[in-house]
Amino acid sequence: MRLPRLARREFLRLAAGAGALPALPHVARAQTYPARPVRIIVGFAPAGGADIMARLMARWLSERLGQQFVVDNRPGAGSNVATEAVVNASPDGYTLLLATLSNAGNATLYPNLKFNFIRDITPVSGISRDPFVMNVHPAVPVKTVPEFIAYAKANPGSINMGSGGIGSGNHVAGELFKMLTGVNLAHVPYRGAAPAVSDLLGGQVQVMFDNAASSMSHIRAGRLRALAVTTATRMEALPDVPAIGEFVRGYEASNVNGVGVPAKTPADIVAKLNSEICAVLNDRAIEERFAELGGRR
Repeated sequence: MRLPRLARREFLRLAAGAGALPALPHVARAQTYPARPVRIIVGFAPAGGADIMARLMARWLSERLGQQFVVDNRPGAGSNVATEAVVNASPDGYTLLLATLSNAGNATLYPNLKFNFIRDITPVSGISRDPFVMNVHPAVPVKTVPEFIAYAKANPGSINMGSGGIGSGNHVAGELFKMLTGVNLAHVPYRGAAPAVSDLLGGQVQVMFDNAASSMSHIRAGRLRALAVTTATRMEALPDVPAIGEFVRGYEASNVNGVGVPAKTPADIVAKLNSEICAVLNDRAIEERFAELGGRR
């Protein structure tokens, strides 16, 4: 049956409107998100590099989106405790993971994980790439990387190397240093970088490859001695501190920070989070703050 011209037009208009209906809930959901506070779960103790980045991001997102983004520290098992909590959370955009270098390597270090990071976590956005700084307690009688290597080889196994836990970024950076130089350092893992730095300041451990963000204030105050940075080139924030690669051929290491959500989180919410995080990272004041902490995008 042929419809009259006006009837056909009305039919096509209604059909087009009906076709758009499935998209309306997604548009409305993205527009109203977040409607309540959002948790950012961090796998390490407060005051470490990952925690600092998470709190900066939480503050900025809270200001932009009008809801509180709250940091929830869940240290343990090299961030696996935190990651599992996010994997098992409702995929609604209200539980985020501050993902780090540890998440990339834990599958090879922990054989009985209850999750598959690539399958169970949806990436939202990268945040920063951060150098580690090779710091020693001021009582250690060295001022350069070659002096440290000679001292460590003269005292095998007697120098304690702190880290934020087995598989943490600073642990991996330290192990790479040990492998390329042949030194024997005693690894002492903690439940996050902050307690490890506390013991480094107290002299219970003598060396640590700490995140630049969490060690910068101690270096500038003279409480720690920075021997080198772990990136291929020197940091703008510490221009007089050499890169380890200037003395140890092939050495380079850095941490990465990003945001992830449980798999099956709606794509429109992932897209909104990505857009807001990118907007934050493109702000000039925030770029300058990252530079002060040694971070790079």
